[in-house]
Amino acid sequence: MLSAESAATVRATLPVVGASLDTITARFYETMFAERPELLDGLFNRGNQRSGEQRRALAGSIAAFAGALLDNPDERPDALLTRIAHKHAAVGITDDQYVIVHKYLFAAIAEVLGEAVTPEVAAAWDEVYWLMAGALIAMEARIYAQAGASEGRTWRPWRVVERREETADVMSLVLAPVGDEPVPPALPGQYVSVRVRMPDGVHQLRQYTLSGHGADGLRRITVKRVRGEGAPEGEVSNLLHATVEPGDELTLSAPFGDVTLAGGDAPLVLASAGIGCTPIAAMLQHLAETGSDRRVLLLHADRSEPEHALREDMEALTAVLPRGEKIFWYEDGRRGRAGRIDLAGVDIPAGSVAYLCGPLPFMREARAQLIGAGVAPRDIHYEVFGPDLWIAAA
Repeated sequence: MLSAESAATVRATLPVVGASLDTITARFYETMFAERPELLDGLFNRGNQRSGEQRRALAGSIAAFAGALLDNPDERPDALLTRIAHKHAAVGITDDQYVIVHKYLFAAIAEVLGEAVTPEVAAAWDEVYWLMAGALIAMEARIYAQAGASEGRTWRPWRVVERREETADVMSLVLAPVGDEPVPPALPGQYVSVRVRMPDGVHQLRQYTLSGHGADGLRRITVKRVRGEGAPEGEVSNLLHATVEPGDELTLSAPFGDVTLAGGDAPLVLASAGIGCTPIAAMLQHLAETGSDRRVLLLHADRSEPEHALREDMEALTAVLPRGEKIFWYEDGRRGRAGRIDLAGVDIPAGSVAYLCGPLPFMREARAQLIGAGVAPRDIHYEVFGPDLWIAAA
């Protein structure tokens, strides 16, 4: 709980701090990486730094947390914190790194805001930071324990046993664990981090959803090659596409992620677009293998049928479900329904629970349409690839 004195100061200064957060976080990362370049080796993604996504996500999370403390002083914004904690665990964040971040973040605040940062202002925002950091450290400790790891040590080698070309820009890798250590369990919808050494010697990592599993502990990830169309190319995805073959080894984290398929008998709406099909495919496999008789409505939107990764899997798994139904939209209009997702005339079952994954514009539109169709906002869950820029407003 934020102290009354600090709450008054944060409330008074939030507009100024919030308006400057993008500048503050830009300066924070610039200074921290200049003095601690080792943090770019296997911890922070260079592509997200170049695009500014990581900076905007940090700024948004700080502003959202501070706003939540002011709006509901006796409640902790667990939805926001849990999402961040899982992302931190996936890259191996440790307690001591919160001290490093604090040092450079508050130096950036003082530099950008200057004399406006009085001792009272600094103390109030320091309290906000450590309330947030303390909650995250506790959550991450529990998440690491559940994964059978400690202090961020979740990495282990996996061997590629199969490579399958799904589309021109999407491939799946089927992986088997190396060694005899127990494999942490994975829930449908969770992701793993893949850590690779780049040609310049720096380690980079990226999260990929577990799109399926097999016997003997086999797991599948499905990787879309990120091309540099007005944005930085995906370093990790392009390296994996260009170099990885059966027999190679990859370093993977344990599975993480809080958007997972919950039990129960409520009808399900599984909606995806593009490569957002990956967690949906895992959920469908789980439902099929457990003999679920829940009503399942599968919705997917893509540019065209040839660009629809995992299409055959999604069709086959839906067909196995006794109450499964699918609707596909393709922008080229050659197959399925033409255009983008449009729920007009689609029978959305009463009491549905929905899971969304895909580009942010798709999820915003799908969420709005589902709410319009009677789905309760609390029953709509979503996953975002990369830094989560939507959580503060969702």
